[in-house]
Parts: sequence; C-alpha cells; structure tokens
Amino acid sequence: MDPTAHRRRSRRTASALTTAAALAVVLTTALLHRAPAPAEAAYPAAPAAPATPTPAAPEQCTDPEASLRPDGLDGAAIARIKQAGKLVAGVDQSSFRWGYRNPANNQLEGFDIALVKAIAKDILGNENAVIYRAVPTSQRIPALQEGRVDLVVRTMTINCARLADVAFSTAYFEAGQQVLAPVNSTITGFDDSLRGRRVCAASGSIAEAALTREPHGSHLVTVPNQLDCLVRLQLGEVDGVVTDNALAAGQAAQDPKVRLVGKPFTREFYGVAMPKNATDLVRRVNKVLENYRAGGDNSEWMKAYVQYLRDDLPGITAPPAPKYRDG
Repeated sequence: MDPTAHRRRSRRTASALTTAAALAVVLTTALLHRAPAPAEAAYPAAPAAPATPTPAAPEQCTDPEASLRPDGLDGAAIARIKQAGKLVAGVDQSSFRWGYRNPANNQLEGFDIALVKAIAKDILGNENAVIYRAVPTSQRIPALQEGRVDLVVRTMTINCARLADVAFSTAYFEAGQQVLAPVNSTITGFDDSLRGRRVCAASGSIAEAALTREPHGSHLVTVPNQLDCLVRLQLGEVDGVVTDNALAAGQAAQDPKVRLVGKPFTREFYGVAMPKNATDLVRRVNKVLENYRAGGDNSEWMKAYVQYLRDDLPGITAPPAPKYRDG
C-alpha cells in the first residue's frame, strides 16, 4: 500500500474514534440530567409495609414440671394415632426394670413399658396396639421432631432446655443423678474423688451436662446409650458412671461388682415426651396419668412400682404429685 494513503487512512480512523468518544460523553451527560419519567399508572407504588412489632420476650421457664391440664378430647395428634391403629412409642430395650426384653418370654417389660400400655389402652382400647422403637438417649428428641415416634417414654428428665424442643406430660417418677462405681473403688461420690478418673455418661443426658459443667477434674467419656457405660465400667475402660439413680439401681442389681456411691446430687422428674405442637396428646396423656396414679396402694402406678422397682428402690410410697399450668 502507498505510504501516503496509509497515513491518510490512519488520520481518518483516529478522527472517527475521537468523534465517537465525544458523542458518548454528550449522550451520557444527557441521560444523567434527564428528568425522571412519571410512574406508570398500571403499576402504582406499593404502600409502605407496616412496622413489624417487636416480639415479646419468651416466657421464662421457672417450673418445668408444670404441664397442660388433662383432657380426654381428640385433636389432630390423637386422630392420627387412631387412624394408624397403633401408638408408636420410643423406649429403651436394655434398661433393667424400666424397658428391657425379658429373656424368658422375649417380651418388652418394665416400668416405662407398663405406662406405654396404659396410654395405648386409653387411646386405642388395646394395650398391645403399640409399635415399640428402641431410641438411644441422644436420639430421643430428634425421634420426636422427625416424626419417627408419637411419644417417648424412656426415663427422660423434664427440664427447661428440653422444653424448648419438645412437650412433656406431668411427672411420673422422681429420680436424681448419682455415681456408680466398682465396689472396691475409692470414688466416694460426685466430688473431687473423681479427679483424674475416666467417668462415663450417655450423650445428651443430664449426667453429661453435669460433668461438663462441674467435672471435678475427671475425664468425660460419652456413649450413645446409658447401658454402654455399664459395659465400659465392667471392662475397666472407665472408672465410674454418672446416671440417674433409678437406672443405676437396676444396673447394680444386675452386677454385684458395682454399687451406688455418695448421694444423689440433683432432683429430677421423668415425664412422657411428645412433639411441641401435639397439645391434645399432652392433655390426653396427663388424663391417663391422673387415672394411673389414682387408688393409693391399689393404683396402677403402685402396682408397676411393686412389680418392677421396689426391690431396687425401696421406700417410695407414692408417685410425684402433678403440676399444671394454663395455656
């Protein structure tokens, strides 16, 4: 190409670019200073949303054992159980005296199982209309939240923390945390004699919370089920166990090489756990418990106590009195 022609073409290209840039600046300036277009009538501006009221502070939990007043009326939860024709109960199958499989007849028995049967009989007219599902200690609340069971009857302590996730019946038994140790152990209770010792507790239990809060220099070992602690104690893998004395008494009855030491360092109440929104079921279970306690020494509660618990937990003369709340 002729050098002179090449230079002329380059000058034309540069001039065109300069003109385009100038035009872009003009257009941009015009757009920036253009008056806003009026709003279209078809889409009027939405009215301002009303201010969201500040939620009231949650009611402070001061009396966790107070439950809803008893009622025999059916609601959504009861209707669902009746439609299924079975009560699905989360229980233990390895806690001697409470929920265990009797090797003589391969049937589930125990104090908790007797209560499940009473509930099933009231709702379905048949104490055997029950599907029992073994639920580890750490799975009691998830089993309810996920709808795997209708209720849990498994030596479950009522407390404020758990009430954030589930609902409870009135109390059906009183217990306390205590230390289980070998008969030749120098452990004396829930005190500094635990220092340097390996102490077992079930995951998600009151015992785990107590040892986390106040370890007394011990080393916490957690397991899924409380009975696993007894096995580890028997194998020498841990030096002691912290658990409900009601459960530990049954374990000591099974194994004469272990014993309860010290005194209970808590006061706790077992309740039937249910989903938080199953208020009709809570009221119905409380009605069952009213009838279960009635009759003094001839009550169904006392008959179950004599059959399953009195040998290991003597001296109990009555069930805990129910507490109720409105709402």
